[in-house]
Amino acid sequence: MANTHSTGDTALKPSAVKPKLPDMFKVLLLNDDYTPMEFVVETIQRFFNKSREQATQIMLKVHTEGMGVCGVYPQDIAETKMNQVLIHAKEAQHPLQCVVEPA
Repeated sequence: MANTHSTGDTALKPSAVKPKLPDMFKVLLLNDDYTPMEFVVETIQRFFNKSREQATQIMLKVHTEGMGVCGVYPQDIAETKMNQVLIHAKEAQHPLQCVVEPA
């Protein structure tokens, strides 16, 4: 059996190997003058697994500050959630916009 802890050039010390965490991305909802607040709250609850109170707080932040963070995820999950929200809004004929940006 080969010695994996050799002092040769190719062996790594066990403490030197650390997995790199994925880059994280924020999923943001953007304010508009047409999408009903109740639709936004229900969308946040549905796609971001937030309680009604948490979803309402995020919706109010979107409404008053122009945007609000719904969650922070690895890139592929963030983009999937963004697309789910956009499809859901389009199907309901609301102009709600959702974007992803680096955290």
